[in-house]
Amino acid sequence: MYEILEKKVLSPNEKLMKLKAPLIAKKAQAGQFIILRIDDQGERIPLTIADFDREEGTITIIYLEVGKTTKQLGRLEVGDSILNLAGPLGMPSEIKKYGTVVLIGGGVGIAPLYPIVRAMKAAGNTVISILGARNKDLIILEEEISEYSDEFYITTDDGSKGTKGFVSNLLEDIIQRKNKKVDLVMAIGPIIMMKVVSDLTKKYNIKTLVSLNPIMVDGTGMCGGCRVSVGGKTKFACVDGPEFDGHLVDYQNLMLRNQRFVDQEKHACKVLEGQA
Repeated sequence: MYEILEKKVLSPNEKLMKLKAPLIAKKAQAGQFIILRIDDQGERIPLTIADFDREEGTITIIYLEVGKTTKQLGRLEVGDSILNLAGPLGMPSEIKKYGTVVLIGGGVGIAPLYPIVRAMKAAGNTVISILGARNKDLIILEEEISEYSDEFYITTDDGSKGTKGFVSNLLEDIIQRKNKKVDLVMAIGPIIMMKVVSDLTKKYNIKTLVSLNPIMVDGTGMCGGCRVSVGGKTKFACVDGPEFDGHLVDYQNLMLRNQRFVDQEKHACKVLEGQA
């Protein structure tokens, strides 16, 4: 059993939990994830490791309450336990000295960005971070990410914080600076955001990585549920990813596959709320 040591409400539907998981914390690296199961009747869902502390033996997860399991997770409190955690899973981010890196997080995608920002800075890079969300209430980890950023920006769709507009607009401004060569861009967030960022950087021939979040079941490459098309080849996000070349991802296919169980998820939420 994995005890919940800390719980925070980050925004109306986003929550942070720190869990006691010493074996996972011992090996976790930036970019990896876990799969959890709340109880013996629960489904298995993947969540990125937003932070880890090897000395404390803890990992931190951040999740958006959108489906049955994440809503159940949101009802748990400090002192409660989660039945199963499997991890760390997935390939870690390739952390090295690139030069100038622009790291972009959109919505709940800001959470997995944090350990990458920290690791990229420690590797000697000049780190430019851009956080984007629909409004100011959905911006999370602002202080934590800005601490490790040489330049730090916020964009909101409604202009309630930072620059009004999209992360791609700000990214293009940064790319076009004559005194700032960008060596790497990484984007984590909604599929459409990652697609727009990748389309933009392709014009400038800038290496771009995206972290994909397809529907996942076992997390070990056996079920094939998380398959994605990258460069015309089938890859499994759980073992080949979750990070891939943003210029090669078939985003249309990814969006279609992520809509496969929308009706079932809606029904499951109604059952949880006693409406079905």
